[in-house]
Amino acid sequence: MDKIFSDKINLLKALAIILVVSGHLEFSVFGMFPPYSFQLALFFFISGMLFKEKYIDDAKTYFLKRVKSLLLPYFGYEIVYIIITFIVFYFTGKFLAEPITLKNFFITPFINGHQLKLCAPLWFVPQLFLTLICFLFLMKFLRKFPDKYFKFIFFAILGFGAIPFIKYFGNNTLTLVIMKLMFSTFFVYLGYFYVKYIRNNYNIFSSKWFFIVIVFQSFLWLFNRDFDPSHGIGLSYVLVWGRFDDQIIVPILTAITGIWVSLYSVEILYPYFKDIKFFKHVGDTTYHIMANHTFVMFLITGIFYKIIGEKMYINEDYIYGIYNPVQTTYLYFVLVMVICTYLGVFQKYIWKKLFRK
Repeated sequence: MDKIFSDKINLLKALAIILVVSGHLEFSVFGMFPPYSFQLALFFFISGMLFKEKYIDDAKTYFLKRVKSLLLPYFGYEIVYIIITFIVFYFTGKFLAEPITLKNFFITPFINGHQLKLCAPLWFVPQLFLTLICFLFLMKFLRKFPDKYFKFIFFAILGFGAIPFIKYFGNNTLTLVIMKLMFSTFFVYLGYFYVKYIRNNYNIFSSKWFFIVIVFQSFLWLFNRDFDPSHGIGLSYVLVWGRFDDQIIVPILTAITGIWVSLYSVEILYPYFKDIKFFKHVGDTTYHIMANHTFVMFLITGIFYKIIGEKMYINEDYIYGIYNPVQTTYLYFVLVMVICTYLGVFQKYIWKKLFRK
């Protein structure tokens, strides 16, 4: 992987986690793309961009690498946040978690990952692990069919069939897991396909493409209803719970256009951002930002209430709530990004010191 491509990937990761944090603060970095309309698909896409074909013949090595890079830190965070949850319970009387059981520790992460409310966004990590392992074995199977368009159609059927699947068979534990795998493996393949067949062969970032995507997204906006909770979610969707309201194809389409806008933004911004160390740190610490940002939001809210001398109302949904959002949203965003990024830098530094051998 050449350095420029690697740096652009890192900047794309930084943008993706910025979209996640801004989404949890209920504002959109890209105005035509509401929160939750494409940022998770973008993370799956990035994983596909980084997929190496050599692992198709070495599934054991790939599996162990993904266990080490994804699952071991995840379960480490689970232990840390179990302790934090008990500390919060001691001071507030609110237990922001499901009961601490072996099932909720080991199994629930692979179903919905919301067993610990203070680090609920980490649900994405076990899902990514399952997706990448599933993708590997699908690619291994599809070697029998060397035609690239056959593979593309195969994964497209999975992706575009995910929402009809869960609507037809109903939303239960099994169908939810299958649907998320169908949805996510498509976007992993899309990232792989982009790097292998498009990136160096076609210019998809011309002014003509920009016009096409913006016009197309403006038509998709006709389906958006995310203006008030009573309206429904429209372009947005809640993948973790399989909530798409009455949409069938729009979530897939808006995820694709959102990914294109993200790639386009990186192409434009790269010359200006490539030497800014903070954004490099953000891209390097996306895992830690994903793990810690809602807890940091929760702490900031507690500090605000402490300053004004009011009692903070707490329930499991309020972990996403912020104090006086009209005035403080962007202050939260800046504080959360800076605190979580440098906390992640510190965590990685300590980890290297402890295990550098």
